[in-house]
Amino acid sequence: MKRAIILLRRRAISSIPVLLIVVIFTFFLLESASGDAVDAYLGSIGGGDAALRQSLRQSYGLDQSMFARLWLYLSSLARFDLGWSVAFGRPVGALIAERLPNTLLLMGSATALSFGFGSALGILAGARPGSMRDRLLSIGSLIVYAIPSFWLGLVLSIAFSVKLRWFPIAGVETIASGKTGFSRVLNIADHLVLPVGALALIYLALFLRVMRSGMAEAWKLDFVLFARAKGLSRSRIVLRHVARNALLPLVTMLGLQSAAMLGGSVVIESVFAIPGFGRLAQEAVNGRDAPLLMGIIVISAVLVISVNFLVDLVYAALDPRIGTSEGGL
Repeated sequence: MKRAIILLRRRAISSIPVLLIVVIFTFFLLESASGDAVDAYLGSIGGGDAALRQSLRQSYGLDQSMFARLWLYLSSLARFDLGWSVAFGRPVGALIAERLPNTLLLMGSATALSFGFGSALGILAGARPGSMRDRLLSIGSLIVYAIPSFWLGLVLSIAFSVKLRWFPIAGVETIASGKTGFSRVLNIADHLVLPVGALALIYLALFLRVMRSGMAEAWKLDFVLFARAKGLSRSRIVLRHVARNALLPLVTMLGLQSAAMLGGSVVIESVFAIPGFGRLAQEAVNGRDAPLLMGIIVISAVLVISVNFLVDLVYAALDPRIGTSEGGL
């Protein structure tokens, strides 16, 4: 427990400047783009005179200097206020709270599926390096990893939704179905089979290859050679020694891929019309809604940092050397 507290405190302190850099960089990046939400709104209603434009810019604080608006945004962010969406006319926090569960459900399900099956198949491939099973799994994972996620999503949608009609083609649940309890859970699961499968397959192949490579290296280590010399069964050596040692780089890869997994979920949401972060970000870009887009990026950064927190805790549980001292890793 003490190691976990030390590790979390150290990571929390180091994450504050990272989050601050992300916010400032994103703010100036959005400010460098041409046009703003007022221009998009006036364009949607067919234009407006200079007085209306000036009034709207004043009401949204767009008439102030860039640095003044940055300071106001940082002050609001310190109070956990993500601002006001110009395009939707609602608080950014409320919009994100509506869409975030769908993205977390998609991302979490795909992560659990890809990590679980990827590590299991990696153990099968790495149990006997160089065998036919190892070669087939390695070649198959390479082929799957080379497929773009949006293309895989389209293929799965055409094959299993349009042709076979096994699964729903879009959405996260049936609209106005009236289902509650376990029936609703089954309905949501039915809608998520294809998007979760499309997202998970890509990262399953990646985790498989990382696990297989880690096990191939672990077979050469001294403690594995010693275990084999003691006459331990191969299955015990694989599960108790080789696989556990190979899990360390796999857990590290899970943390590194969290941002990519979030980006991949955004793409899959667009393919399967899931109302999550992806759709919300697209609507924010179309409406040139800088506060909403800033809120999405800030929450995305917090999600990635949180996933890395969890990965650090798992890594510390697997390796007792982690977090044993303030000055160590």
